[in-house]
Amino acid sequence: MFFDSHCHLDRIDLAGFNNDFDQLLKTIEQDAVTRMLCIGVNLESFDAMHRRIGAYAHIFCTAGVHPDYEDVQEPSVEQLCELAQHDKVVAIGETGLDYFHQSGELDWQRNRFITHIEAARECGLPLVIHTRDAREDTLALLRKHRAQDVGGVLHCFTEDWSMAQAAIELGFYISISGIVTFHQAQNVRDMASQIPLERLLIETDAPWLSPAPYRGKTNHPGRVRLVAEKLAEIRGESVEQLARETFNNANNLFGLN
Repeated sequence: MFFDSHCHLDRIDLAGFNNDFDQLLKTIEQDAVTRMLCIGVNLESFDAMHRRIGAYAHIFCTAGVHPDYEDVQEPSVEQLCELAQHDKVVAIGETGLDYFHQSGELDWQRNRFITHIEAARECGLPLVIHTRDAREDTLALLRKHRAQDVGGVLHCFTEDWSMAQAAIELGFYISISGIVTFHQAQNVRDMASQIPLERLLIETDAPWLSPAPYRGKTNHPGRVRLVAEKLAEIRGESVEQLARETFNNANNLFGLN
């Protein structure tokens, strides 16, 4: 059993699945993926995303506004907590800081991140964190606004072990995506080999970041198995053990036991 802890099911092109969402899910099921977390990226698309997954007991979702999106409705703590009352919502995010894709005056991004942390603490849900080239500010804001009260996950993590270790000390999990299979991503493999198994999650970030040998093609949660296989290889663990432990970790983090 695999748990894809971060995917965007509502953004996968269904053309390759006869424009049939159920066919996509059947394809995913063939790879023993039995739970998925569909990630919210803005307020405008939340209702459609929630309707898309509503009939499926094994799919859950989050509420949040991605840090890379500028021309979208800015969330308030109250709005995020209101969305968190919907069934299936198990986390706040994705949120965070991205200094790779964004530059210049970024107070708006930091303020949005703070709003999400405060909302998570207000409604008692964990955070799904996107962080890229913003190590010091990400950790500083998590500490300053007491994100450790709720914990969460740093998703699609590609930063160094020292940042991962600092996040783990704050009670966060670290999630590894298909990037770990990329030839040039030795730094990610080195970092991922050090994450304690009890703090590790796996994800696809589908429809993006399809793992080798499917790079450049549309990703889907069924390929989280390839992430698990590569992690098991570099960590010296069995795929079965890694799948079991990351499945349990995701259930624990998102309150699904």
